[in-house]
Amino acid sequence: MPTTAPARKSGTRRTAANRSSARHDESPIIPILARKVREVEAKAQRGKLGPTNRVKFQVIAFLVREERARVKADSGLSDATRTELLKRLDGVATILAKTAARDTSLIQLLEVDQATSPVAKRMRRDWLLESGAELPPDELIITDVPVVAPAPVVPAALAERQVTPPQIESRRESNPFLAPDLSLRAPKETPRRRLDGWELMGPLYKAFESGAGGGSATMELPPVPEFDRISPKGLEVMPHQARFLEAVRAGHRRFLLADEPGLGKTAESVLAASVAGAYPLLAVVPNVVKMNWAREVERWTPQRRATVISGDGEDIDAFADVFIINYEILDRHLEWLGSIGLNGMVVDEAHFIKNLSSQRSQNVLALASRIRATRSDPLLLALTGTPLINDVEDFDAIWRFLGWTVPSGDKPAPELMEKLDATGLTPADKAFYPAARDAVISMGIVRRRKTDVAADLPDKLIADLPVELDDEFGRSIRDAERELAERLAARYRRIVEARSQRQAPGATPGEIDEDIVRLVAQNELDESKAAGTGGDNVFTMVRRIGQAKAVLAADYAVQLQRSVGKVVFFAKHIDVMDQAEAHFAAAGLRTVSIRGDQTTPARQQAIDAFNNDPEVGIAVCSLTAAGVGLNLQASSNVVLAELSWTAAEQTQAIDRVHRIGQDEPVTAWRIIAAHTIDAKIAELIDSKQGLSLRALDGQAVDPQSSDSVQLSALMHLLRGALGGE
Repeated sequence: MPTTAPARKSGTRRTAANRSSARHDESPIIPILARKVREVEAKAQRGKLGPTNRVKFQVIAFLVREERARVKADSGLSDATRTELLKRLDGVATILAKTAARDTSLIQLLEVDQATSPVAKRMRRDWLLESGAELPPDELIITDVPVVAPAPVVPAALAERQVTPPQIESRRESNPFLAPDLSLRAPKETPRRRLDGWELMGPLYKAFESGAGGGSATMELPPVPEFDRISPKGLEVMPHQARFLEAVRAGHRRFLLADEPGLGKTAESVLAASVAGAYPLLAVVPNVVKMNWAREVERWTPQRRATVISGDGEDIDAFADVFIINYEILDRHLEWLGSIGLNGMVVDEAHFIKNLSSQRSQNVLALASRIRATRSDPLLLALTGTPLINDVEDFDAIWRFLGWTVPSGDKPAPELMEKLDATGLTPADKAFYPAARDAVISMGIVRRRKTDVAADLPDKLIADLPVELDDEFGRSIRDAERELAERLAARYRRIVEARSQRQAPGATPGEIDEDIVRLVAQNELDESKAAGTGGDNVFTMVRRIGQAKAVLAADYAVQLQRSVGKVVFFAKHIDVMDQAEAHFAAAGLRTVSIRGDQTTPARQQAIDAFNNDPEVGIAVCSLTAAGVGLNLQASSNVVLAELSWTAAEQTQAIDRVHRIGQDEPVTAWRIIAAHTIDAKIAELIDSKQGLSLRALDGQAVDPQSSDSVQLSALMHLLRGALGGE
């Protein structure tokens, strides 16, 4: 196809019927271009353009240039007609320029040497035929170009940033030759299919955009097995999880798992790797859930080892089965991750890769391409409760990751093409769209909502998300915690030395004296209450932990809101609420605030806005001021950014959404700072729940200490410093 259009004689682009002197017939392609450019402009106003509309933009620009050259060279046109046609073409070009100004990545598509791909050629051909043009045979038959080899995992721009953790060298030396995958064969020559000449990505997106055919976007899953052969002792998968895992057992390996949050996608992924034997497995996850992933691997597959990659990875276990890394640092670990023979890859919150121009997306897709090229049937899982954020073409990156479309994203991959071909339909047939939607779903889309599996779920679930405070502020908190523990231990030792001559009968030398532990902890608690916010004590430490968790908790709430809608966010301190609200505003979310200093009308106005205004996504609430007397049941998800000192306060907060009228199971997400006193406080709060269950509900639970959470936490710190815990 030429890069610039040669001048044509006036009759070569029009049939005899189109040769009238009417102005609108002198260039029948212009109305088509005007309609198409408006479609592209509308898409651009809603966000980044996907591949189909980028090609459309490209072809419009090419045809504008081509038609301009034809009009200028057509001696059969009057000067007035020529001027009018050029003016109309300038109008189309102006819209193209405005659209390119909105999305600057389109500017390169305006260059003369673009619009040469087979998809672009077919699009140009179809529009010209629609306009009534007569095309030579060589422009009617368009063949695909040969498949280009995948790009390297590490682009040249990132080569200097690559790191190799020391243990990775040990792993390579222990097995310098990866076992060959004998099931891989040279790619077979794909036979020409009936749909090869059609542009299919646009119709596929349209099939989902219109909800063609209706019904939930979930592939046919096997029934629940009679016996649970997967769960470790003491645990049990839920029926909806078991059905997904049976699909993996049956041989399915690529899924878009789009279940709502709270339905156990992480556990399903961990167990899917075990069922498929997909080790080593890479999990690319948001920073806020790295620790939770490691915990879930240990919980559901205790025979497997997980390692969390932080920074340059100096402390990783290179011989682990599961490597867990966050998006932000993936770029410096591409080289060695691409060389250790990964058999599976999970992308958590996969909507993070929807922007194909971002380095984050390119890193994920490059690794996935390497895995598909070196393993015959790897396990690939894209997890997200919100695969679509702004546009149906947000599917693009996820489908490329799963290998459902070719790496360029401009047409279906052979397996999907075969399913589409088997329908016997084309995009010209109305029935094609529901059939095409079903074909894509059968590739591995699984979407369940809480209401779909309500019978599987408890009516109220508290889910803990441990987070790593690995910045300087987090390290200072752990240092302060150690200093507090040492201060308590020093007091304990002084008392023990003073009592050494009066040792209690039966006491064993070196054994921790619980009476002294309680005495020291109680004295520290009394001093802390008297000091208030002065100095380092258990209260100031917990407040600092809340400050350190604020952005992490807010970030998780943003992800949750985009997945399930309205979220209630609880914090104990005003400064934590302020940090969270600033983060929500930066993310473009509308919020309401419920605090202790509000008037009654202002509070009720905030409650009504949250419950009734669909534009309000998050209610930011004070744990103490909003923990009672409110009805926030427009949400079924609660984020507890800070922990309470009492089990009752936590329960009251959760019960703002877990109340009469709530028709969905409620999930409370507790954000817990790992390796700090925060984790112990969470454990203590749960133990205090037993008092209510035993005294009021008559449940048989182990009796627990009646000590306050603060006192118990200090006693825990002291025992740890003395080597007892």
